[in-house]
Amino acid sequence: MDFKDTPEEAAYRKQVQDWLAANAPKRGGDGDVEAGFDMAAAKAWQAKKAAAGYAQITWPKEWGGPGGTPIQQVIFNTEEAKHPTPGNPFQIGLGMCVPTVMAFADGPTKTRFVGPALRGEEIWCQLFSEPSGGSDVAAARTRAVQADDGSGDWIINGQKVWTTGAQFSDFGIVVCRTDPNVPKHKGLTMFWLDMHAPGVEVKPIHQMSGGSGFNEVFFTDVRVKDSQRLGAVGDGWKVSLVTLMNERLAVGGSTGAGWAEFMEAARSVPGADGGSALKDAALREKLADWYVQAEGLKHTRNRTMTALSRGQTPGPESSIGKVVAATQMQDLASTAIDMLDQYGIISDPELAPLRAAFHASFMSAPGLRIAGGTDEILRNIIAERVLGLPGDIRVDKDVPFKDMPTGR
Repeated sequence: MDFKDTPEEAAYRKQVQDWLAANAPKRGGDGDVEAGFDMAAAKAWQAKKAAAGYAQITWPKEWGGPGGTPIQQVIFNTEEAKHPTPGNPFQIGLGMCVPTVMAFADGPTKTRFVGPALRGEEIWCQLFSEPSGGSDVAAARTRAVQADDGSGDWIINGQKVWTTGAQFSDFGIVVCRTDPNVPKHKGLTMFWLDMHAPGVEVKPIHQMSGGSGFNEVFFTDVRVKDSQRLGAVGDGWKVSLVTLMNERLAVGGSTGAGWAEFMEAARSVPGADGGSALKDAALREKLADWYVQAEGLKHTRNRTMTALSRGQTPGPESSIGKVVAATQMQDLASTAIDMLDQYGIISDPELAPLRAAFHASFMSAPGLRIAGGTDEILRNIIAERVLGLPGDIRVDKDVPFKDMPTGR
């Protein structure tokens, strides 16, 4: 593992730092993309980055990027995080949806969508999860059947759920069941669609955190052209894997209050003996565990950065990041709320310690443990692809989807 920039990386970091110092907003405003954030400011910042070649650094020049390296993208992201930039509603589109369009759409479709998405003019969402499928993307029941009028169009009916950003998205990619007579992984097809098309209904889900970033999306006789298909009919699982691999990179670890914020709060909270809560041995033990976990995550990211710097592809160990960070975020926030005693019930940012940072983490952590792959899925990836353990037994591998039990 190499902790230092190469001379080329150091020069690029200096270039990025200078550009951000001259162009980054001095005040970020509300960065919460769930509700109330400044969409105009977010789009303006995205357009400015695109014009300077910093929006998607690894994208080729033909699609508006500078054709840079993954480590350059990491360097920019690291430096950008030091500035109060607006919220980022483009992460899912640019990180997952548009790369899928670039990989499987025809030339005119790419030309139509890549540039506007890069410049922040249009926003995309990913329509995968369903109420009956959970984290099993291949269990999709949303149907797409070809119209009987000879047009070649497809008619989509069904429901998706937990779709982040659907309420402000212009377009989306959707995986549908097109053949129920074959095993579930073989009967899927992917399409892109207009989120404002007739028959598309978006209903935000009010979360316990107070936000409404997730949505239910209903499709009622939504007509899409065959040219909106991404990949071959029945190849939807193959296309989905491209999206899901990008999702592992686009959905990061926790961003809530960490061990340092906990220590700051603990210093001012009285313990059982009248001194600081930090004198509690059990609390110090937890704090030490969180610190060690945080350092482990930092160095795991450093391993990824080292691989990128050497032109290598990071391995599946990157799955470790979110499964550890999200669990730690929930444990730390829960412990902090207990430690604050009667003050722990106060969620008003104007009154609660650290502007209710622990409450925000506590309410957000369960969703983070699902988004981008549940804890169980990520542990399976680590077990099978990092540790070399045998995979789960799949009894439905060769069963036609229509014959699979539904629990009814």
